[in-house]
Amino acid sequence: MATTPSGRQTDARDRDSEGRARNARPRDGLGRPLPYGADGVARQPEGVVRTPEQSVAEAQLLLDAGKPFHAHEVFEDAWKTGPQEERALWRGLAQLAVGLTHSARGNVTGGARLLRRGARAVEEWASADGRQRPYGMDTAGLVAWARELAGVVEEGEETVDARRWAPRLRGRS
Repeated sequence: MATTPSGRQTDARDRDSEGRARNARPRDGLGRPLPYGADGVARQPEGVVRTPEQSVAEAQLLLDAGKPFHAHEVFEDAWKTGPQEERALWRGLAQLAVGLTHSARGNVTGGARLLRRGARAVEEWASADGRQRPYGMDTAGLVAWARELAGVVEEGEETVDARRWAPRLRGRS
């Protein structure tokens, strides 16, 4: 239980209409919680079922806008609602987006670790499945991008700008 400024006892967790815990705090573009009442960036709705092509397109728009945290939520929906045989791919893509998020927040260890974990997951899925371009995505290019960025993050010589470092899911055109 938490206490409000007026002294009233409340459940400290935000809950949705069905009683499930949900954090209702506003967030910035990198998904960091802001104080209640602050202007934040609109959250991605959870549990949206999209086609894989829609997931890739929406995630790319969010990445291009410097919102990798929000792109991770799109990938997470695909991971949770997609076919079992593709879950490792979508989970790996979500890890790449979270790795970029942590890197842009200045979390060197977590950012590099998640980028490498996501790269390994995407690479392993593509090798096992034999598909290097699922839904037009350039898995080899994504793996190379993630490993390069992990090195940049660990060198710590520059602040990672999420928009500038946004990957091209379908490769450079």
